[in-house]
Parts: sequence; structure tokens; C-alpha cells
Amino acid sequence: MKPLRIFIILAALVFAAIGFLGYRKKFPEPVSKQEVIPDIEPKVLLPDPPAPVALGHDPLGHDPLETIDEVRRFFSKGHDKFPIVETIAYKSRTPWIEGRPAWLADYAAHFQTSRHFIARSLNGKVDYETQKVAPGDKFNVFKEGAAVEFYLLVDLSRCVMDFYYLDLDRDERVFVKRYKVGVGRKDPRSPSGSLTPTGKYRLGDKIAVYKPGMQHYYQNQKVDMIRVYGTRWLPFSEEISDCTDGARGYGIHGLPWHPIDGTDNLIETGELGTYASDGCIRLVKEDMEELFAIVITKPTTVEIVPQRAKAHLPMGKERIFEDDGHAAR
Repeated sequence: MKPLRIFIILAALVFAAIGFLGYRKKFPEPVSKQEVIPDIEPKVLLPDPPAPVALGHDPLGHDPLETIDEVRRFFSKGHDKFPIVETIAYKSRTPWIEGRPAWLADYAAHFQTSRHFIARSLNGKVDYETQKVAPGDKFNVFKEGAAVEFYLLVDLSRCVMDFYYLDLDRDERVFVKRYKVGVGRKDPRSPSGSLTPTGKYRLGDKIAVYKPGMQHYYQNQKVDMIRVYGTRWLPFSEEISDCTDGARGYGIHGLPWHPIDGTDNLIETGELGTYASDGCIRLVKEDMEELFAIVITKPTTVEIVPQRAKAHLPMGKERIFEDDGHAAR
């Protein structure tokens, strides 16, 4: 090939390369864009926390206290018993009785626990009468030295009575059970609107256990007392505060018993949840005997209010026990 032709070809290639480079500079290839995500934690919108609900109140109108019954914790010998009771074993010889064997009544007096209470725990069932005991038998008593009282709140508008124990050492009240009760007949002339007065009263120690055939005078007539007070009687002894009537003559007792079809056989009669008494608070036999067994050895206050919202419950804290035996606020 002639040198001139080679020169022309090389020059053409050089000019072509220069032209191509100029085009790329003027029209560069597009660069793909990437979204830049800032290093900021995104906000998560959470729902507002629910408003706190007062114990014993349900915004839907259901009261959880209606279904709670923790009475068994007084008598249980297991881990689920209340912390104010303890399980002990019977011994005929004790350091606090000298010169003779200790009877069950001695244990009751020493531990300030009623024989009815001990009997139910000893028997492992609802039996307040059988009190046979042998060395080694176990039963519950209130802890020696424990500062314990009881509190009964009666709501006249609903005919119910709430049962609490008060642990003075821990400054707390513990809900035990709600009882359905009967109260005094409605009376618009009474400050309470009922023959049952309102206010705070103390239960007295002139208690009574009645059985068929036990007679005393009532309204100037000798009658079977079971026909008036049922099987148990807990009298009011003194007024504490805001009482619309004196304590005398009022109390808590069972439903009255009456003869069946003109015979001498007696049966519990009457209804609870009604305004039918002369002013006393009535309970069905099973509830009355249960309450009686627990409270008769400890100071007990009864507060009667037109509605529960008007109550002045003591202690700053209230607890309800869970199924595992631990207290839950």
C-alpha cells in the first residue's frame, strides 16, 4: 500500500475517534437514581392507654365483686390460705395451759379464733358443730399477735353486704365475699328511707346460737328464737359515726324459721334481696353461720349506706387475691 493512502486512512480514524469522544461529553449516559433513606427511626402511633378502672367497678356495668368468694382461704391448710391465718397441729400439752390437757376451747381462747372457725378447718368441710380432735390433727387459727379486724359494708340500694378483713399491720383491706341480704322495709319517714338505719356501728359480744326448742321472750311472748333470728344473732353494740338511729335492737341474723303446714317441723323462710325486716340485716342460714364463725372473735365494724358510692371504706389500699393465693392490687 502506498504511504499516502496509509496516512489518509490513519488521519480519518483519528478524526473519527475525536468526534466520538466529543459526542459522549456533550450527551453523557443517564445515571440511575437511588432513593436516599435518612437514618431516622419511624414514628409508630400507639393507641392511648385505657383509663384506670376503680376496683369493684366495671365501665360496662358488670361488678367483678359479684363473683368473688375467698372464704375458703380462711380454712385452707395449703399455700392458698390468707396470710392472717396459720395452720397448727393439736397437742394436749401446751406451754400456755398448766396442770391439765388443753381442750379445743383453750386453743380457741388462746388464738382468739372461734371454735366454729376451728371446727370447719379441722373437718375440712362446712361443719361448725363437730369438734372432735386428736393429737396431730391440723386446723387453722388466726396468727397470734396479728392486728386484724373485719368490715361489713351494707348497700341498701342493692341489698348486698361486702365482707372485708382489715390487716392493720399492712394498712390494707382485703375483699373476701359479697353476701346477698335482706334489709328493713322501706319507710319514707326514716332518714335512711328504710327501717334499717345508716351509719357506722360496732358489732357487740352478746352473740347467740339458736336451735329448735330454745325459747326466750320476744315482744312479751315466749317463742322459739329460731323463728325470729334463725340460727345466729350478731347484735350492734354502739354507734361509731353518722348514725341515723341508735344501735340498740339492731343486728345481723339469719332468716326466720316457720312451721311446715301446721306441724312442729321448722323450715327457713323469707327472701333475700328484699326490704322485709323490721330493720335488722338478714342472711341465709349458710351465709350467716359462715360469717358468724369468722368474725365473732375480732373487732367488726358495720357501715350501712344508701348506695355504695357513699361509703367511706377504711385503709388506703384494697387487695383481691388471685387463684394462686397471691394478692393482686
